[in-house]
Parts: sequence; structure tokens; C-alpha cells
Amino acid sequence: MSATASETIAAIATAPGRGGIGIVRVSGPQTVNIARSLLGTALEPRRAELRAFLDAAGSPIDTGLALYFAGPHSFTGEDVLELHGHGGPVVMELLLQRVLALGARAATAGEFTQRAFLNDKLDLAQAEAIADLIDSGSAQAARAALRSLQGEFSARVHELAEAVLLLRLWIEAAIDFPEEEIDFLADRALGERMRDVRQRFTALAETARQGALLRDGLTVVIAGRPNAGKSSLLNRLAGYDAAIVTATPGTTRDVLRERISIDGLPLHILDTAGLRESPDETEAEGIRRARQEISRADRVLFVVDAADPQAIAAIDNDLQHVPAKIPLTLVFNKIDRSGDAVKVEAGQGGAPRVYLSAGSGAGLDGLRQHLKDCIGFHPASDGALSARTRHIDALRRAREHVETAHELLTTRHAGELVAQELRDAHQALGEITGEVSSDDLLGRIFASFCIGK
Repeated sequence: MSATASETIAAIATAPGRGGIGIVRVSGPQTVNIARSLLGTALEPRRAELRAFLDAAGSPIDTGLALYFAGPHSFTGEDVLELHGHGGPVVMELLLQRVLALGARAATAGEFTQRAFLNDKLDLAQAEAIADLIDSGSAQAARAALRSLQGEFSARVHELAEAVLLLRLWIEAAIDFPEEEIDFLADRALGERMRDVRQRFTALAETARQGALLRDGLTVVIAGRPNAGKSSLLNRLAGYDAAIVTATPGTTRDVLRERISIDGLPLHILDTAGLRESPDETEAEGIRRARQEISRADRVLFVVDAADPQAIAAIDNDLQHVPAKIPLTLVFNKIDRSGDAVKVEAGQGGAPRVYLSAGSGAGLDGLRQHLKDCIGFHPASDGALSARTRHIDALRRAREHVETAHELLTTRHAGELVAQELRDAHQALGEITGEVSSDDLLGRIFASFCIGK
């Protein structure tokens, strides 16, 4: 991804399609000249003005609001122009082409935000929070992303990094005064500082894990024999008839996907074809796809007809379709026919069991709570923060370095080795906010953004 500061970039910043308002955004050193050519006169910074947007011949392309933000007091830290016109795709494209003809080039995905990062207007975690806010699938996820955008997550990472740095300084001071090293490294205060840092890692890692769950959610595959009630369960969880339900076995031939939210936890639910041997070519393909989705699920809900003795007797054999590494819950459906009570049983040496009726809805709340409990998800509080898998990985590596440092300190008093582990921990934390980053990492992060953002 190019981020050449000498180039002026432009893009349509609103979603494709028709709308009441469309926005073309411009950023870079030629912004003032482009504004003057496009609008006829210069703009006063930070003041919205109703203007005609002119083509090369001086005829209006559109009329709308123009806003100019002088750098460095702008989103990107550069001169920025926003043109708010009517949101028709033809109008927006004409306006963009006019800006490009005046000397800008088309922005790549995420390039405006990348320039904001490179110009120190926000750090990398805040930049990622922008994309998370745009893509948020629930109100809780949106609020968590906004808090991270406002810098709350970064502040906690910085506080932890500062605590690690102080430990490094303490250790390196001991190295600088070798005649006092053993006493210094055995100091009770140093042990308390180390314990405090380890506790901070535990708290922040849990916050990040909850944030990642809010962002990424859980992929749940509903599997089982034909007519076990899989599609009925999908419909009940989705809240509407997403799947066709009939008494004929094998109705579901393909994978059906629904996205729902449970207390802010996004669930990607997949309903699959009933698992059985079938001579029907189409159904057989559906079963093959079902097995494929099962193999990459975060959790499988294996639905069993609780009123069918044969299905219950065949559970062990049927579960051979589920790889041992995939978390599994047995869902005993149709308890309104079997006479079983609504309950959730923890797996005592086996898979947990949930008893419910997809037809009546009895036991669905227990299933929802079970799914949250399985991954340790807590409904988002006012302090929830958005986080990504890479943040969790960086925290894990930093924590491992600190744990190694603690072991070296307590068992060997090896100051140089302890200091190196703490340096590595500090570097891993710097990856989260972008203080330590590679061009490849930045390219992959910003390439996932929208064009115009």
C-alpha cells in the first residue's frame, strides 16, 4: 500500500449505491488547489459552505456542502476536503473523476486512516477500532469499538508497557552495579512489582479476549440426523423462519447461514444437511459440505431426537462425524414428545447435554446461556473494549516473556536473562499500538478497511 505523503488522495467515502447524501474525501498537499479549482474560490477552514461543484468547463456537476480542514488539525493530519453532494452513484463518480483530473489519485483501502496513523493522529489499535466500529454487529460491539477508538484500550496497554519498562530499569540497574546484584534482585519490592505486572497481564488479557468475542463472535454448526429438528432450532434462535421445515427427511440440502446476537455475542449459526448415507447426488453434496463446516466450527450443536430411541442408541456412532478437537454439545430436542425436563447437564467425561424443544421454545434460554458459558463470555459492561486476535496473541507472547522472567528471577537471579525477557515483553506490547510494526503488518491491517476510510 502506498502512503507517499507528497501525493494527494481521493475516494468516495460513502457506501456504494443510492442515498440522500454522498461524500467525496480528499487529503494531501494539493487539496487547497483542488478546492479552489473545483469550487471557484478558497474555503475558510472548519466551516461548512454551500457550493456548486464545477467541472472543467465551469458548469455545475452538483451542489452541496464543502468542508475544508487545514492540517495538522484534521483526521489525517494533512489538508482535507470533504464534498457532501447528492448520493447518486453517477453524481459521485463524476465528482470523483473531476477531483482526480485536478491532480489527486484514487486512494487505496484504508489509506486515509493509514495516513492518520503515520501522522500520529491515532495509534494502530485506534486505527483498527475504526474498522471494528464500522463492522460492528451489535450495539455492545459498537460501544466497545468506540471506547478503543477513543484510546481506552491503548491507554491500558501503555500503562502495562510502562510497568514492564520500570521492571527493566530495576533489573538493569542491578546489572550496572554487580557488587549489589544478588541483594537487589532478591529485593521484596522487586518481587511485588513483578507480581503486580503479572496480575495486570491477567486482567488485560481477559478484557481483550472479551473484546475479541464481541468483534469476531462464535461460529456454531448445527448438525445431526435428518428430521432431528436442526432447522427448527435455527429458526428458533434466529427468531424467524430462516429455514424450510417439513416432515420429509433431507429437506436441508445446503448450508444455511444466519447471524444473531446473544447479549452482544455475535453468533454465526450454520444449519447443515442431515448426516446419513444418501444415494441422492444433491443431498450427498450437502452432507459433504456439512462435514466440512463441522471440521472448522468453533462449536457443534449435535441435535438428537429425544423421542426416538434408535437415534439415542446411535449417538456414539453418529458422533464419529465430529472431529475430536471440535467442542461439542449434545442437544436433545423434542422433549415435548419424550417427556424429558428442560435442563442443562455438564459433561461428566463427555459432551455437555442440553434438553429443549425447538418447537415450543422450552429450554432455549438454557442453550443461550450454555453457549455463553462455554467460552466464558460475559455480557458487555460499560468498560468493554474492542480487541483483535493479533492483540490477544501479542499479549500472550508478552505475558510468556514476563512469566519466563519471573522464573529466571526467582530460581537463578540471572539479571541479564531477566532483562532480555522484559525487553521482549515490552516489544510485543509495542506491536499492539504500532510502536513496533512491520510494513507487511500495516499493509494487511489497512487493506481490510473500506475504500474512503
